[in-house]
Amino acid sequence: MIRDTQRLRDFEARYRREAFRNLTYVEALAIFEALWVEARQLNPDFGDDWREDLEADIALARALNGLPPAS
Repeated sequence: MIRDTQRLRDFEARYRREAFRNLTYVEALAIFEALWVEARQLNPDFGDDWREDLEADIALARALNGLPPAS
């Protein structure tokens, strides 16, 4: 079992910085697009109703900020 240690977190952060350091915006966007396509293939409904997914978060944010519930 791999334990989540500070050493592992440091290694992963260093890897991300080094592995993706020289990516252009277009290359990064291509990677994002490929990941999005893969997510849609695994779950065709992924991302369809994103507003519904955010309703609970927005309600909590309104409560934490002292705003009345949305009408």
